[in-house]
Amino acid sequence: MLDELDQSLVGLKPVKQRIKETAALLLVERARKAMGLAHDTPTLHMSFTGNPGTGKTTVAMKMANLLHRLGYIRKGHLVSVTRDDLVGQYIGHTAPKTKEILKKAMGGVLFIDEAYYLYRPDNERDYGQEAIEILLQVMENQRDDLVVILAGYADRMDKFFESNPGFRSRVAHHIDFPDYSDGELLTISEGMLSRQNYTLSPEAKAVLERYIGERRQQPHFANARSIRNALDRARLRQANRLFESATGPLNAAQLSCIEAVDISVSRVFDASRRQAPAEAE
Repeated sequence: MLDELDQSLVGLKPVKQRIKETAALLLVERARKAMGLAHDTPTLHMSFTGNPGTGKTTVAMKMANLLHRLGYIRKGHLVSVTRDDLVGQYIGHTAPKTKEILKKAMGGVLFIDEAYYLYRPDNERDYGQEAIEILLQVMENQRDDLVVILAGYADRMDKFFESNPGFRSRVAHHIDFPDYSDGELLTISEGMLSRQNYTLSPEAKAVLERYIGERRQQPHFANARSIRNALDRARLRQANRLFESATGPLNAAQLSCIEAVDISVSRVFDASRRQAPAEAE
């Protein structure tokens, strides 16, 4: 089970270690129970912190499956939400929305992305506090039937916990997701393409390596999410290239291969070229 998890996730060594520790805790508690020793069901509400595209949602899905297979939760499904799914726009709207989400999540994992947006201290009429109070009550009273994962940027999550001690006292497991290295992003890229029956030509692979290095230095870089978007655009360019140049039926190799030109025309390289003179100065 853990080997399968290790193979399915690229990088994320500290994250994998924390998952293994959690699994070990549950297995030991199960063994203690079987032998009649004192045991206690641990509370597993968690905080996932890290930049966008570092695998937080993916790991949450795998965590839900793992906890189900270990017998900690009944269903093993993941319900992923943001503030808009929990907080209403008028009086009396928030409680039903939040309770409906919690009802769907029971027996599984509730993943709240950018959880700090629930709390808006600058707006005293904001209904986020109502959602927070309902969440805290359920996290305490039904912690044996629901795991809540709060996710977001590390600095904002720290402030969120400082402002909401109720969450801090209920969330004992804090897992930080590091950015992927260039090599890890290349491996992720090849995996994404392989799942869709695409391959990179040797030249395209070299260009993609350059792309990853350049894109990382530019604004709004979102790790694997940015790479996924880049590959979607490369597939679009490949399709257009094949459509315009084809003189006859296309074979499987042509339909499956991403060439260097499908990546090298990216605006990411244009931005790098524009910056080069300034750097020289």
